[in-house]
Amino acid sequence: MKTLFIILMLFKMNDHQHEGGAAGSTDSAAIAHILTESYFKGIYEGDVNLLGSTFYPGALLFGDAGGKPYFKTLAQYLDGVAHRQSPKESGKPFKGDILSIELIQSIAVAKVHVKMYDFNYFELLSFHQLEGKWVIVNKMIADVEQ
Repeated sequence: MKTLFIILMLFKMNDHQHEGGAAGSTDSAAIAHILTESYFKGIYEGDVNLLGSTFYPGALLFGDAGGKPYFKTLAQYLDGVAHRQSPKESGKPFKGDILSIELIQSIAVAKVHVKMYDFNYFELLSFHQLEGKWVIVNKMIADVEQ
């Protein structure tokens, strides 16, 4: 809890640079909440409904995984999540950390670190605020050697 408080305080300081006040800290907190309570939790539990709720329906995913190019539509990604053993079921360690959130009006980029199975992902998640809700519109990943 102490770490989350520190992270949120850092977001608040960062928001003042980009947003100019309270709206930015509220937006950073909303994005942090989506990441911790829906995105990371959905990945960990293999809950495609919860995970899917964090994305814009037309989102695309790019990067590399296991040294191979990675490209998926959101539907392909969620299908893969639905048909794999979840990290929770596998009993293997899982950790999702928010490294930073940058906000500029209705757009944001979150840099996160996800360790699961034998993967060590660094991810850049592009967010857009649509109809008052922050959603991931693009996900880029890099699997980095540990």
